Amino acid sequence: MGLVQTEKLGNCGSLQREAVGIKRVVKCYGSFEALKGVSLSIADNEFFTLLGPSGCGKTTLLRSIAGFEDVTEGEIALYGLDIAALPPEQRPVNTVFQQYALFPHMSVRENVAFGLRMKGVAQAERQARAAEMLEMVHLSEFGDRLPSQLSGGQQQRVALARALAPRPRVLLLDEPLSALDLKLRQAMRVELKQLQETTGITFVFVTHDQEEALAMSDRIAVMSAGEVQQVGDPRTIYEAPVNRFVAEFIGETNVLPVTVSDVSAGRARVALAGCRDLIAQAPEDLSPGAHHVSIRPERLSLADGGEADLTARVERVVYLGTDLQLLACLPNGASLTVRLQNTARTSLPLQGQELGFQIEEGAVRLLVD
Repeated sequence: MGLVQTEKLGNCGSLQREAVGIKRVVKCYGSFEALKGVSLSIADNEFFTLLGPSGCGKTTLLRSIAGFEDVTEGEIALYGLDIAALPPEQRPVNTVFQQYALFPHMSVRENVAFGLRMKGVAQAERQARAAEMLEMVHLSEFGDRLPSQLSGGQQQRVALARALAPRPRVLLLDEPLSALDLKLRQAMRVELKQLQETTGITFVFVTHDQEEALAMSDRIAVMSAGEVQQVGDPRTIYEAPVNRFVAEFIGETNVLPVTVSDVSAGRARVALAGCRDLIAQAPEDLSPGAHHVSIRPERLSLADGGEADLTARVERVVYLGTDLQLLACLPNGASLTVRLQNTARTSLPLQGQELGFQIEEGAVRLLVD
């Protein structure tokens, strides 16, 4: 049985059993290559997220695991078993789709028990399991209602309970929160993560929402154009992006052109036009010359009385409640975004004002374009 190196909190560096093994998977639709040799190892009892923009291949990969798509090349294994020849109904997985597809003429309880009935589970056990699942998703008192009598969030919970009732070894979730409003999405993130931890089932979650991925995942695979760009825990993905795509796609960042003069021991001296030289985190094999750096907006602060790392002219101030977003322009014409925490002591900068900013130590990261 395969083992996978994980970096889960509380279990850092330990070896865990592999739940899903994906090796050099290619998927072609005619001449279009939707997946280009994707390889991933997903651990047992892991909340693993496939994250990327529309058309990057994340849903195609999820559907390939489920058996709804045949792969052109490569292998997919579940707990060491090659599943290429298994139809969807024989794979130890269940899927929660973006559209919940609840049966409108069935009660909530009947919806949850449906998959068990299809598997020939005895009625008494079906009813007991449905009751257990409804209690788990906090819908015990709604068992006799029809789906049309539930809110969107409640319908989402019913779909989850139905998928979990047969006790799959892996649960696949294809953007299940996208139809919910912001407040409900935020609440369901917490519930989904708690549900995964309670059941101990491996969750493979697809989303294009970066905040969603960061909030719930043990690890994230960032995808673009059918390829995996980076795999890591949320903090590593955000703090140490391996290339420009990941830096710009995950959260908000400033990508600025610089000239690298030397690289040594993972650090480099970089020159940004109109600013003093900075020290940046750098890949070991990076060569001197023209490159780009990433600086997160929240890692910049006003240089009140201190020496400024860079100066910029304020072009717009956006009030966001918890934060102030400053849209500014550097002397070389490059745009700069700064986020300042909104406190009682924070005064609103004026449009056109020249301000000095300090950069938090270690916040400048050189990117591979």
